[in-house]
Amino acid sequence: MDNRKNSFLTEVMEQIRSKEAKEAVSAELSYHIQEAKREWGNKGLTEKEAENKAVEQMGNPSLLGIQMNKLHRPRIDWVMLGLFGTILLIGFLPILSLGYLDESHFATSKIIFVILGGLLACVLMLTDYRKFKRYSWVFYLIGISILVILKQFANNMVFGHPYFILGPIAIESSMALPFLLLAWASFLHNNKLRIWQWGALLLLSLYLLFAVISLPTIFIYIVMVFAMIWWSKIGRKHSLKMSIITVSFLVSASFILWNSLVSYQKDRLLAFVYPEKYTEEAGYQYLFMKELMSSAGWFGNSKGDEFIPSAHTDLVFVSFTYYFGWLFAAILALLLTLLGARIVMTVRKINDPYGKLLLIGCVSLYAVQLAYNLGMTLGFLPITSISFPFISYGLMPTLLNAFLVGIVLSVYRRKDLTFVKNAI
Repeated sequence: MDNRKNSFLTEVMEQIRSKEAKEAVSAELSYHIQEAKREWGNKGLTEKEAENKAVEQMGNPSLLGIQMNKLHRPRIDWVMLGLFGTILLIGFLPILSLGYLDESHFATSKIIFVILGGLLACVLMLTDYRKFKRYSWVFYLIGISILVILKQFANNMVFGHPYFILGPIAIESSMALPFLLLAWASFLHNNKLRIWQWGALLLLSLYLLFAVISLPTIFIYIVMVFAMIWWSKIGRKHSLKMSIITVSFLVSASFILWNSLVSYQKDRLLAFVYPEKYTEEAGYQYLFMKELMSSAGWFGNSKGDEFIPSAHTDLVFVSFTYYFGWLFAAILALLLTLLGARIVMTVRKINDPYGKLLLIGCVSLYAVQLAYNLGMTLGFLPITSISFPFISYGLMPTLLNAFLVGIVLSVYRRKDLTFVKNAI
C-alpha cells in the first residue's frame, strides 16, 4: 500500500543533499501524508485511494524536494567561527610578549593546542548533538571516573589544579566538565528521573570535587548546573528543592573545608580582603597586579620587563593589558563578550529543548570563566586558577572552551532540521 508514498518520498529525497536533512524531511512528510490519508479515509475512500489522494495533495515531489533542501539544510554559524578563529590567533600575543619565556617552545605548544582545539570544535560541529542524549549515564560515569582517579592524586598540583598523567596529557578536574555537561543536559531532559535521583547525582559529583579540593572547578560546575536546572522544564518546585539541597551541602562542605585549610591557604583568602596587611605574602600579588594595571596606559609597555606571576596562564589578561594597553585589552574583552552573546542569541533560535539545555550549559561554563577572570584581574574577586577563555596557555583550558564552541556550532547547524515527534 505504501508504494505510492515511498516513490514520492524517494523523488523528494533525490533533491536533498544532507543525510540528516533527508531523515528530518522524510519523517515530517511521512507524518503529513499519514494525517492526510487518515482524513481521506474518514471520507469513505479506500486505503489505496486515500493514500493516492494524500500524496497528490503534497504537490510536485521535485519542487518540494528543492524547497525542503533550502529550508532544512545544515547551517554554519560563520560569525561564531570568525570570532573563534580571531580569538585563537590573539591568544598567541601574550606568549610572544613575554621575553623571559622560551618563546619557541611555548609558541610551538600553543600552535599544537590551537590546532587540537580547532579540530575538536570542527568534529563536534559535524557530529549530531542529539545522539549524545542516549549516552547520559556513560558521560556521567566518565566524568565521575576522572574525579575518582584525581582523588588518588590529590597531592599532585599544576597551576593550582590536581592532575594525573595519561600518556602525554596531564588530566585535571576541568576535564570532567564537558562529560558532566552532556550528562546533565540529558538528565534534566528526562522526565522519568525523580528529584532524589537528581540530588544524588549532583551531591556525588560535588563530593568528589571537594575531595580533590578543586575550588575553581566547583564554582564553575555549580553555576553550570544551577543555570541548567532553572532553565529546564522540571518545574520551579523541583528546581527550588534542588537548589536547597545543593546550598545546604555547599555550606556544610565549606565549613569543613575551611577548618581543613592550613594557615597559608587561609592567608591567601584573607589577603584579598586586607592586602595591605599581607604585603609580605599573598597580599603583595594583589597590590602588584593593581600597580601593573594602572601603569599600562592606553597602548601598554611594549618594552616592559616586569616579571608577572602566571603571566601566560591565570593572569594572562594582566600581562596582556600591561604590554598592549587598555585599548587592545578592551577590544579583546569585547570579542570574548561577543562570543558569549552569540551563544545567547543562538539559544533564542533553537526549538529543541535538549539543544537549549546544552547551550545554557555551554554559555554558563564560558561566561563564568570570562566574568571571574576579568573580575579577578580588576581586583573585584580573589585570585584563583580560573583560566581566561582561549587566551590562557594550556591544553585543558583550550580544549574545554573549544568543546563548548563545537557544541554550540553543532546545535546551530541543525536548528532547521525539524523532526515531527509523531512521525518518528
